[in-house]
Amino acid sequence: MKRTFAFRFVALSMLYLMIGSAAFADVRLPGFMGDHMVLQQEKPIRIWGWADQGESVEVSLAGKSAIATADQNGRWHVELPAMKADKQPHTMTVKGQNTIVVNDILVGEVWLCSGQSNMEWTVRSSVNSSEEIAAANYPLIRHIKIPRVPSTEPIDDLTAPWQVCSPDTAGDFTACGYFMARELFQDLDVPVGLINSSWGGTRVEPWTPPIGFEQVDALRGIYDSVVLKTPSSKPYHDRLASHIDATKKWIETASQSLAENQRVAANPPFPAELAPFQSHQDPTMLYNGMIHALVGFPIRGAIWYQGESNHGEGMLYFEKKKALIGGWRKLWDQGDFPFYYVQIAPFQYGNEDGTILARFWEAQAAVQQIPNTAMVVINDIATLGDIHPPNKQDVGHRLALLALKHDYGRDDVVAHSPEMDSLEVSDDALKITFRNTGGGLKSRDSKPISHFEVIGVGSDGYKPAKAVIDGDSVILTSTEVAKPVAFRFAWDKLAEPNLMGGTGLPVGAFRGGEEPDFLSTLPINREFQLVYDLDLKDLGADIHYAVDNSNDIGEFDRIGYLLELGNGTDPDQKLFVTMKAFTQDIKQIGIPTVSSKARFQTLVQDMDVFTTVGSLTAGKGITTGNIEFWPDNYGPQNAAAVKNASSALYDFGDQPSAPTAGYGSMQVHDYGARQTIFAINHWSAGGGADIGIGNSPGEQKDWTFSGNAGTYSSKRLRVFVKSRSAQ
Repeated sequence: MKRTFAFRFVALSMLYLMIGSAAFADVRLPGFMGDHMVLQQEKPIRIWGWADQGESVEVSLAGKSAIATADQNGRWHVELPAMKADKQPHTMTVKGQNTIVVNDILVGEVWLCSGQSNMEWTVRSSVNSSEEIAAANYPLIRHIKIPRVPSTEPIDDLTAPWQVCSPDTAGDFTACGYFMARELFQDLDVPVGLINSSWGGTRVEPWTPPIGFEQVDALRGIYDSVVLKTPSSKPYHDRLASHIDATKKWIETASQSLAENQRVAANPPFPAELAPFQSHQDPTMLYNGMIHALVGFPIRGAIWYQGESNHGEGMLYFEKKKALIGGWRKLWDQGDFPFYYVQIAPFQYGNEDGTILARFWEAQAAVQQIPNTAMVVINDIATLGDIHPPNKQDVGHRLALLALKHDYGRDDVVAHSPEMDSLEVSDDALKITFRNTGGGLKSRDSKPISHFEVIGVGSDGYKPAKAVIDGDSVILTSTEVAKPVAFRFAWDKLAEPNLMGGTGLPVGAFRGGEEPDFLSTLPINREFQLVYDLDLKDLGADIHYAVDNSNDIGEFDRIGYLLELGNGTDPDQKLFVTMKAFTQDIKQIGIPTVSSKARFQTLVQDMDVFTTVGSLTAGKGITTGNIEFWPDNYGPQNAAAVKNASSALYDFGDQPSAPTAGYGSMQVHDYGARQTIFAINHWSAGGGADIGIGNSPGEQKDWTFSGNAGTYSSKRLRVFVKSRSAQ
């Protein structure tokens, strides 16, 4: 019985080895090189695959052939001469120990289509889909959808079929890519291939290769993290070796402790920084799984529609796009191939500050500084309640215009939206001159030009502007700004402006001029007197003001608080809030220490809020203001019955309690907007005090227990009053 089992085991093992050897010996192409594919015209044709080591492989196409030998890893590649676009299908033969025949190959234009859901969005989900699908009889347009596969390591192969465009298949094509391809085909009369590698909801980082992050100094932290998670890298080896050494020492110590019946300390945990990425949203994960295998397959260029998942990052997104584009171009080795992308559309984004999206649009526009890139603007075809505008026909058309102009010699095409060329500042007006107007500017709906704002010194922020078209220029004036010095356009997440060029292409969000410093736009110097000035790094049990003019102040009607916070990285946060005087005791309007005898839980009248913090509701004449000033401890119980306040969380309706020399609260609120205007709590803790403008992002909205004062590199409070004589 034992001999019979052994014989069967050996026989089966030999059979498995023979089967495995035969499978490896077969010549094999990547799973995306198959029937109906499109090859890029006018570029050397790169074909590669796998075979047994040392096996000779011959590739033949259109009367040309090339021979390669599989290397020690079984990899081979050939390069065939470039071909002109051709509507006639070709057959490619790959011969080794076996023969592969690939049929119905076309030569034309190949575009990589990538990004998140608006690129993945299908023809079937777009406007007029039934009519579009029924008319999609374009067999010379081909499409391949790359499977959604994240990976911690670069994947050399992927499998997906090429589809011939017809009413049976077109419904599942990328809509942006299809409508672009249709226009290119109709104009150029050549086959078009679309490689659709997209995934809804994804960030830009997972699409980026390591070399892309390496090229951008601002992203060095991401690159170092990627390297540290790569088992073949020296940092990985060094860190793991250090962990192994520590673990060996622990084992020795633990063994000795065990023998001596002593307690044993916990073993060293595995270094978290070495653990592989897990999510498809992590850096490089989609490059590895959905792009890497395609690298080297000749393309004309790439189109990109993504950003919604990164839209809160401002100019950091510009750095990340540099990494993506630079990384792809470096690896593809096709020079600076064209990269055309879509600026994301206006959208509600919940209660988010409207200027966050505007600053992101600015970052997207800045990407055009990278050579051979261009952007499509779509703020005229948005759906404010749907992040996926279904009109993808215009998106595809505008992408096609860029390609026709820059890649296919259509110099007469106006492909770019109008952009500011120059700004002229006069005493009472701003004149913006545009380029790419396509024969002059106009209103899309014949109504006055909308969404321009101007600002000047002392104008209390941006004010609506009247915009008058003058050929290729727009002249801005405002009855509320005597001498405007800067402007902004469409600077809100819901902005759907009506300014466009003569060809119908809309103008995107932008701004210009020298915006005055926040403080210069306020009425402080004209109307208020400084009472106290305190560098908040000097907070402590005793408050010592750098400036104390309290003995020189007469009667006053208004009180104002100017708070400035900076962390050295993000733009400084600034706030000026004023209100009718809630006391005539000048000693009680500063930090409410025990010695000041200040203790107020009261409503305040006629509150004005000016701020650079977008999440904070600004305004004048606010009637729902209240303050909580005291040196005492306090709890969240809303004993004062402040409207909208919680009895479970610290917010704008708390309750002071003993002792008097306690935690301390200096808080101004707008209970109507459910917002903390500013808070300075627990000042006796110095660098552990609580300081913030707007609602805290933590559970306690009034910053209680945040202990964050030390996170600010600069922090300053000034207290002002407006005397009756200044009325």
